[in-house]
Amino acid sequence: TTSVEDNTNNLPDEFYLSQNYPNPFNPSTSFKYRITEFGFVSLKVYDVLGNEIATLVNDYKPAGEYQIYFTADNLTSGTYFYRLISGSFSQTRNMIILR
Repeated sequence: TTSVEDNTNNLPDEFYLSQNYPNPFNPSTSFKYRITEFGFVSLKVYDVLGNEIATLVNDYKPAGEYQIYFTADNLTSGTYFYRLISGSFSQTRNMIILR
């Protein structure tokens, strides 16, 4: 007898960008995000003036859940933003670096 498991239920059913953890942080933090379909994914960090500080993801990804680690050794204390874009989904959250 052979069995086949249906793994389609393991795929995310909605896009999601979690709050970074820990927050505030010094010097590193992590982000989790979920995408529902294969496509181009962009995850970038910005300062309060909107200047791009870092590109964490800039690639095609299959549907699934991901975790990214970010180290801010060269950044000063303050509020920063990170933004996930995938297809028509876009979400921005803030984070705090506390030295």
